[in-house]
Amino acid sequence: MPEFFALSVKSVIIVTMSDIVTQIRTRFDHAVAKKTLQEKYESRMLFAHAGGMFKSTPEIITFLSLYNNEEIVLADVYNTPIKVNAANLKNEMQKKWYEQMNAWLVEWSELQKQR
Repeated sequence: MPEFFALSVKSVIIVTMSDIVTQIRTRFDHAVAKKTLQEKYESRMLFAHAGGMFKSTPEIITFLSLYNNEEIVLADVYNTPIKVNAANLKNEMQKKWYEQMNAWLVEWSELQKQR
């Protein structure tokens, strides 16, 4: 009788370990997919404006809101000073931000359903 019990426990442990390994792989795949999705949409936040490359971020959008239709000098992603119209750049950044964040949300929702 003890042999049967030991055999039964051993098979339960194997199944449980298999389930754990499968779950870990699924979570790892999900984490990799999440990171890939983040990188994809962060790269889409880049755009050219007035001869410079800018990345749309909430911080820069807020900063540009302080200047109404003024010409300002702003460093682009390559730390090159670029003279821009604050209102025009803010409008372009907001458009880019909302487009990409909404698209990111749609893909993220699909990824969550697969989990």
